[in-house]
Amino acid sequence: MALEPHAFLKTLIQRAGLTEEDKQLLRSQSEWGFKVAPEMADHFYNYLQRDEEMNAILNNGEGRIHRLRETFIQWFQEMFTGMDNWGDAYADRRWKIGLVHVRIGIGPQHVVPAMATVVHEVGKRLRNDGQSEELKDALGRICMIDLAFIEQAYIEVSSSAVLRETGWSEALFRRLIATGAKVM
Repeated sequence: MALEPHAFLKTLIQRAGLTEEDKQLLRSQSEWGFKVAPEMADHFYNYLQRDEEMNAILNNGEGRIHRLRETFIQWFQEMFTGMDNWGDAYADRRWKIGLVHVRIGIGPQHVVPAMATVVHEVGKRLRNDGQSEELKDALGRICMIDLAFIEQAYIEVSSSAVLRETGWSEALFRRLIATGAKVM
């Protein structure tokens, strides 16, 4: 069940409808993205730190929150640049970000509402700065692509661990999941 990040990104770009025009628009507004990234990091971490469980994770260890904040700013800026036109380097980086979320224990129940906070706050900032609805839509699409990488990391890590520990085949594992879902 090993994910191939490059193919996954191509699939997500198609599914989300991220167009060449969206990419061009994001790149053309990269200075704006760089300018607002620290503010978006503030909204993101202020939201997360209100939750007792997330606050403990974020502040576990000297300087963790500072490092995470710097990583967030870089992530936010990369959505505008695409690093390599939203290619292999972008996919590898998004996959690594997803794995880090799993490793440090930030569960999906925290990631999805936190991303919604980013989308909401950036939408307000876009309106206040007179930015276009097209830019808001492009940012929404790339945020959802990035969110899908994080969510998929949970599935891949969990599935891989179960298969490794049990020796089950992937087909058996998928059948068990489908059966379990039917009875819930």
